[in-house]
Amino acid sequence: MAPACPVLDSDPAAAKAALRRAILARRDALDPSVRARLSAAALARAWTLDAYQRARVVLGYASFGSELDTGPLLRDVLASGRTLVLPRVDREGRRLVLHQVRDLEAELHPGTWGIPEPASSTGRLAPPAGIDFVLVPGVVFDPAGGRIGYGAGYYDRLLGGWPGAMPPLVAAAFELQVVPEVPVVATDRRVDLVVTESRTYPTLRLEPTEDS
Repeated sequence: MAPACPVLDSDPAAAKAALRRAILARRDALDPSVRARLSAAALARAWTLDAYQRARVVLGYASFGSELDTGPLLRDVLASGRTLVLPRVDREGRRLVLHQVRDLEAELHPGTWGIPEPASSTGRLAPPAGIDFVLVPGVVFDPAGGRIGYGAGYYDRLLGGWPGAMPPLVAAAFELQVVPEVPVVATDRRVDLVVTESRTYPTLRLEPTEDS
């Protein structure tokens, strides 16, 4: 686990911003070959999760920048005949709009902040109620499922308004993104598992794995 980053302000927003900057700098500094190796190792752990193996409809996200490469997992969902759902940022509505995606090459285009996302013209909206596994992005995590995203709150709003039972929420990240504790407020949503290249951190609702 990465050591705690110094936080000099007791205000949660300021504390989150300090952690976000520190971990992004570490993540951005990874050599591309190391990033690829660690991404593959973390995804190998995610693939073995019972929650992922049982899922028929998966909400994922297309990675960008120095994020862990989610491409292999997205392709696995499609190759296995399951339904892949990806988010599109609606900046005006300050929300994520979910679309079913059938062809990653043809249907994803650079959207808000350059993040690959489905075009609104696909027309295949996906209701959250049908999703049974969520891969959640983020910048910083802790072993209890605390999460710091990029600061806009899109995922917290999406998950906070989820209809019915919440599906498993899983984050795949580099070990350097895990700190002992992140500041959380009432509107923050924790994830159930944090999977890295070297560990699986079970948190609230999912059973521990053998080597967690």
